[in-house]
Amino acid sequence: MGEFEAAGELVTGALLGRAVEPLAGEGGEHGSICLNCGTALIGRNCHRCGQSGHVHRTLSGMAHDILHGVFHFDGKLWRTLPLLAWRPGELTRRYIEGERARFVSPMALFLFSIFFMFAVFSWVGLEAPTEIEANLNTPGAIAQARQTAVEERTDAIESRNKRVVGDPRRARAEQRIAQADARIKTLDTLAKQTGGTKMSVSQRRSGWAALDHGIEKWQKNPALMLYKLQSSVYKFSWLLIPLSLPFMWLLFCWRREYRLYDHTVFITYSIAFMSLLFVVIAVASAAGVSTGWIVAASLLIPVVHIFRQLLQAYRLRWWSALLRTIVLVAMIQVVVTLFLLLLVALGMFG
Repeated sequence: MGEFEAAGELVTGALLGRAVEPLAGEGGEHGSICLNCGTALIGRNCHRCGQSGHVHRTLSGMAHDILHGVFHFDGKLWRTLPLLAWRPGELTRRYIEGERARFVSPMALFLFSIFFMFAVFSWVGLEAPTEIEANLNTPGAIAQARQTAVEERTDAIESRNKRVVGDPRRARAEQRIAQADARIKTLDTLAKQTGGTKMSVSQRRSGWAALDHGIEKWQKNPALMLYKLQSSVYKFSWLLIPLSLPFMWLLFCWRREYRLYDHTVFITYSIAFMSLLFVVIAVASAAGVSTGWIVAASLLIPVVHIFRQLLQAYRLRWWSALLRTIVLVAMIQVVVTLFLLLLVALGMFG
């Protein structure tokens, strides 16, 4: 089911991105009368109600809409990605200065890249670990943990049997089977040691009912909570933008020619690039690329990209862009930490 989930997330992200993408600069056939309000058309869209002059009632047209959203963006995507990769600051500056019809908007690209990233993660098997044990303080908890391990083993066997020999995903499935077998053996040993008696466990209470309930949820099933945390990352990934905005403003607070909107475009395009970079790294890792190359790319490319984007977008001298890059890299660590703490809090209190 991983492939279907990945495809679903990819289509969802593309269609969401398409929903917020401006239609300026796109062509297409249209009739002479608006089918919504009856106004004579003088362009691609009705100037009175805004409806497109070109409509369809065919399944092939529906399929075209989906493929159009995923791969096309009317050519904008293929004009945007090269600039985003190599001249991100130029893309940022040109978009801010009003050159909108040629490029995918920052928010549309952000939505597409985030969903695309998690679709690829699902496809290559990068998921929250399920081997985290809860507090095994009762025979019932041990039995529940063993049942979870058995289900994990069954799922891994099914995944292995669907892969051909040599497929990296088959090797990962075999590794999951071995881990599940080891867990089952450990839990069986623990069940014999407890002898069916309840183990005493001291629990700390803060006095805040909501906090205590959240802690209890993490203690009972940390694997489930970690899975929910992973699922929340892309749902709330937009929080990275407002969390980053104050730090970007601090870097240029005395430069009044740059506004909060400019910083928002910079942040959104930057996050989109990092998401697509993680996609490439995940695929490369699944393909068996050397770990050394993966680590080097993960550490160097983001820093170089931030430096180039700052240098070009804000027209800085190289030493000024380098200094701001160093500060911004440190700030990113703070932003990511705040983001994760917010997700943990949402999981505990939600």
